[in-house]
Amino acid sequence: MAFGDAVYQPATMPAPDLTLSLLPAPRYLSMEEGESILAAGKLILLNTADPQLQRPIARRLQNAIRDHAGVEWTVSASSAVPKAKVGLRLNLVAGSTLHPQGYELKITPEGIDIIAATPAGIHYGSLTLLQIIRQYGAALPCLRIEDWPDFPNRGVMLDISRDKVPSMATLFALIDKIADWKINQLQLYTEHTFAYQRHPLVWADASPLTGEEILALDAYCRERFIELVPNQNTFGHMYRWLRHEPYSHLAEVSEGAQTPWGFYWHGPYSLAPANPASLDLVRDMLDELLPHFSSRQVNVGCDETFDVGQGQSKKLANEIGVGQVYLEFLLKIYREVKARGETMQFWGDIIVEHPELVPELPRDAIAMEWGYEADHPFDEHGALFAASSVPFYVCPGTSSWRTLAGRTDNAVANLRNAAEHGLKHGAIGYLITDWGDNGHWQPLPVSYLGLVYGSALAWHYHGNRERDIVADLNQAVFEDEAGRMGRIVCDMGNLYRIPGIEPHNSSVLFNALQASPGQIRQEILASAPPDLWERLHRTIMQIDDYLAELEETNMRAADAALIKQEFVWAGEMLKHGCERILWVMDESSAEIAAHLADAAARLIDDYATIWHERNRPGGFGDSVARMQEMCDAYLLERDST
Repeated sequence: MAFGDAVYQPATMPAPDLTLSLLPAPRYLSMEEGESILAAGKLILLNTADPQLQRPIARRLQNAIRDHAGVEWTVSASSAVPKAKVGLRLNLVAGSTLHPQGYELKITPEGIDIIAATPAGIHYGSLTLLQIIRQYGAALPCLRIEDWPDFPNRGVMLDISRDKVPSMATLFALIDKIADWKINQLQLYTEHTFAYQRHPLVWADASPLTGEEILALDAYCRERFIELVPNQNTFGHMYRWLRHEPYSHLAEVSEGAQTPWGFYWHGPYSLAPANPASLDLVRDMLDELLPHFSSRQVNVGCDETFDVGQGQSKKLANEIGVGQVYLEFLLKIYREVKARGETMQFWGDIIVEHPELVPELPRDAIAMEWGYEADHPFDEHGALFAASSVPFYVCPGTSSWRTLAGRTDNAVANLRNAAEHGLKHGAIGYLITDWGDNGHWQPLPVSYLGLVYGSALAWHYHGNRERDIVADLNQAVFEDEAGRMGRIVCDMGNLYRIPGIEPHNSSVLFNALQASPGQIRQEILASAPPDLWERLHRTIMQIDDYLAELEETNMRAADAALIKQEFVWAGEMLKHGCERILWVMDESSAEIAAHLADAAARLIDDYATIWHERNRPGGFGDSVARMQEMCDAYLLERDST
């Protein structure tokens, strides 16, 4: 990827020294002779044009030096202080690095220098230094680091619409984590969970984020060099709006439509692109939402519009084609975004179905190329956008949703695939997505594996591809002094493989929990391996082993007790998925049904407890209703005898 006249070739750079555990691993690290002693009475000098901008990271460095070296250092912005008093300099020097986010960190016996051409570079160099201080305390190894990212935009997207809306405390804690991993963009995927003042009916029961809360989040992100990008779907995924009478006339279809995923969607889904009032609603949403964000970008969604051409736009689609109908409405949204001085991001899944239309996209709109399986065609789709000079992000996922405990192998391969081919075709961003399909049952810590590893790949793919994810989770997330939690999380995330059935974008054990007995027979048992009974019992035994190992962890994370509770619940739910399939294989016996009904009731109670620890109450009713359906099947069988 080129920046100015410089072209960076990550594969040719020296490998970092492995005696340090840095997340992400830097591009170039040279260990040198000697130590730098963090002595008492030194200064942190903010040698920058805007010292206020660097104060937050300077405070963190102060605290780390006090906590890990046992000495107090003060902060100064004056170059008139005695040179011998300065222990650490944050040096903003124009032209000192070629990449705008690059930095150089030098630790010598005489002191520490961080040099960068931008405040962002100073920030990233300071984050690296923080990790070194935490690992070495008062005696730091002498070294030199030169570092810069592969992808200028490195983001995390969190689904807050199906069905969890996190508390502010949860969001602040997540921002702190991803900032430490050098993420510089956050998107909160919204369908109906922003409190639009002119549309209270839509979010009445959702516990939405308010404008005031967005302002607070935006300020918190800016202090950590993170851009909070608004993400509001404006085309597909609008059923939360269209199901209400004031908006129902804007639906492409009212009764429903066949989906490309093999099932019929009942009810409205997408805005009708042929209805002029649809664009009026989009204008209204943009006008109220965008002023709460300092970002000059907005992700307008526009994905999975499967019903377009089947309702109000059917006549137009017959005349010009479904792809052209989609593109024309996308361009109308683009013009509205452009008129407000913003850059439009949009999900690229529909336009790649019509590759002949990609050259018609504006060159200042950003396509978000997403895909969540290990073999997603990031290479093919990246080449398509690059050939038309359309800027794009690659958007892999954490593989957490529709799983309960994740899909570790798939997540790792998907994240690598996106980084490799994003770099190959010049992607300008890497966005790690974390969705909440089918009730958002997975606990948040299940997603940390994908967020940690994806963050490292986004910074420097070649230097982080083979990193030890178990160690990263133990050190950077769970702070497990016993060194066990990272392995438990990775291994529980591979339980999905044991039954020998691997459905698309989900795990079979999760699907069994949301399927009726009839669906289990038709959709799971019909394609099951002959030794499924043995595989399910092996899965149950493996889960029991992992849950026993949880008692041997020694996590120091602030929410350690809750994390343990969440993984116990996830493990018990996966066991229940095994038992549910076995129950159906046993001809849905009434005796087993009574046992499973009692177990399901306990799992629902535990779910309520862990939900409300991290999330707002809105959406819980919709999410838990899916579990109640699972329980109702047992009650029906039990009461029928």
